[in-house]
Amino acid sequence: MLLPAVLGIHRGEGRVDAAGREGGGGVGLGPLAQGQHIDPGLGELDQPSLSRQIAALEQDLGAELLHRARGGTTLTTAGESLLPLARRMLADAESVRRELAELAGLQRGRVRLGATPSLCISFVAEVLSAFHAAHPTIELHPSEQGSRRLLDELARGELDLALINTSEATAVERFTVTPLLVEELVLISSAGRPPVTTGNTISLEAIAELPQVVFSATYELRSTTDAAFHAAGLTPTVVLEGAEMDAVLRFVERELGVAIVPAMVLIDRPGLRSVRLDGPTLTRSITLVRPADVASTAAVAVMQRTIAATATAFAARVGSTMRLAEPRA
Repeated sequence: MLLPAVLGIHRGEGRVDAAGREGGGGVGLGPLAQGQHIDPGLGELDQPSLSRQIAALEQDLGAELLHRARGGTTLTTAGESLLPLARRMLADAESVRRELAELAGLQRGRVRLGATPSLCISFVAEVLSAFHAAHPTIELHPSEQGSRRLLDELARGELDLALINTSEATAVERFTVTPLLVEELVLISSAGRPPVTTGNTISLEAIAELPQVVFSATYELRSTTDAAFHAAGLTPTVVLEGAEMDAVLRFVERELGVAIVPAMVLIDRPGLRSVRLDGPTLTRSITLVRPADVASTAAVAVMQRTIAATATAFAARVGSTMRLAEPRA
């Protein structure tokens, strides 16, 4: 920024703000613009390096910017005409510096994170808790929807990030997809009832005979389990149908039936017990999605790192029913 510097607008010692006010003993534009004289012995205009910059700028512009006299220095008409531009440049630079500093330090900002219901009651709760503890001034705007709805919100610019099932995003080129976790679906039952099996696993044939609480038809988990029973030629015994994730878990806790759910939802649920499925193993993949053509803000970038760190912690915490996903080729 040569123009502001040679007109006396610079930082550190001898700093002048956008209004032309002096700070620290430097040469101010305000007095020069008002025709006041500056004693050469008091300001920085006598410094050889600054004098050379002024001379170089004057030569480049083909006009004198300063009236130099033994009694002091004032702006010429050309210098006065450049003064508003120099002030705007300083104001703009200060605004950019402040905004970048605030974002870099995460003093302000916003993150709009969408996730499916099963992730909101478990994984996302941990993510938001960790992020808010570290950056309490950042605004958090969660959205709880199904995967397809989240992708629509992301495409409309209503979300910065979304946590969804991978299969919903594999063919969408306008998004950047980052695989996070692969987890098994397990059978849950009430901890207040005897175990549904004495073994370490349970077959689909045995599950089909048990009273089940099943999700709404809009859930991809419902589609996955229905397809598995259909492929095995089985018809499950359904006692409750169409519930959302939190309701399904509460219904099972209250001994209304069993349910097939992602392993992570059992965290901090002492009222439930689980058993793994005995082949074929049903899994789901959790993926972080963001718009491919939008640069992440500082706050969103930190949220992405928080999500990745939480995924690693979850995989270690849940154990054999969950693992970190392989990066996409």
